[in-house]
Amino acid sequence: MLPIPFNSPFSTGNEWQYIQDACKEGKLAADGKYTQKCQQFFEKRYGFGKAYLTHSCTQALEMAALLMDLKPGDEVILPSYTYVSTANAFALRGCKIVFVDSRPDYPGMNEIQLEPLINDKTKAIVAVHYGGIACNMDWLTEITKKHNLFLIEDAAAAIDSYYIGADKKPKPLGSFGHFATFSFHETKNISCGEGGLLVVNHDNFIEKADEVWNRGTNKKAFISGQRKKYEWVGLGSAFAPSEITAAWLWAQLEEMDSIQKSRAKIWNWHQSNLPYLLAHFDLDWMNIPVHSIQNFHLFYGLAKSLKQRDKLLKHLKQKGILAVFHYQSLHASPYILSLIGQGQRQHLIQADKYSERLIRFPLYAGLDTEILKSLMTS
Repeated sequence: MLPIPFNSPFSTGNEWQYIQDACKEGKLAADGKYTQKCQQFFEKRYGFGKAYLTHSCTQALEMAALLMDLKPGDEVILPSYTYVSTANAFALRGCKIVFVDSRPDYPGMNEIQLEPLINDKTKAIVAVHYGGIACNMDWLTEITKKHNLFLIEDAAAAIDSYYIGADKKPKPLGSFGHFATFSFHETKNISCGEGGLLVVNHDNFIEKADEVWNRGTNKKAFISGQRKKYEWVGLGSAFAPSEITAAWLWAQLEEMDSIQKSRAKIWNWHQSNLPYLLAHFDLDWMNIPVHSIQNFHLFYGLAKSLKQRDKLLKHLKQKGILAVFHYQSLHASPYILSLIGQGQRQHLIQADKYSERLIRFPLYAGLDTEILKSLMTS
């Protein structure tokens, strides 16, 4: 391993204690004490509707697609510059994926390009809060209400991020959409190795969400005495993770504030020092829009070209520092081109710019910036 890896999963010290406690409880399958603790944490801290732990953010998106009862031929609009799971969840339902470009000032979706893409087949817009940086939620809320569309927030990297709207009051990401999804992958601020969360913000979806989360059964209603039989009532899957995963996650959530404080310190160090330490590469540095209170998930710079990006990545690796590029635009992916043909490739200039030029620098709780500086100046 390099002296400075791109990511190093953080442990609070209580993870194993809570896993052992879960074992003593005698329930290691889903929906035990620690699952409830984690779900209630999000509902109480952020005012979310109903929270459901999942094995991953990918599964949370797939669960949302089931809840919306999307059909083959329905259209879903989402940014090209995102992780493949954002599209896969809806492609698996037979939906047509319609890609929108990124903004020129940061990698989030360009909201002003959305409305011309909407037609009678459009069912949903997926807002991806890239790197924990908020999309323009006033704009998105207005558009989805106007056209009677579902709004899904892919907040995979946006735990503890906020949007400042026209009323000037910060509101947590994940509280705007009909549905919102979060990731607890090992690269995220709060991690349990692999894990996710679906937020359901509209009460009329909760009964169905209970069924989908429980493999398409009325298990919850049966346990509570509302149903006499435990039956298969619709489509669903094994979305709920084990208590082992939930126990690990709970240890992280307990220490969220200290984890965020550590990440903020490192992010601010990057902002103050990397432009000076890498001045000879002449990068354009990360921009945070005024409507966003970010969560210090990532720190990036933009090279002037693909060639310059690769030169810098090689330079850093030779010094023992692993920096990485990020998403490859989905509109130009082999899978999409196999469906539409090479000649039909969209030209989404901004998404391609970020695919070719964006560089992510190491950022994790506990990163030793003194060692990082020493390696960079050696």
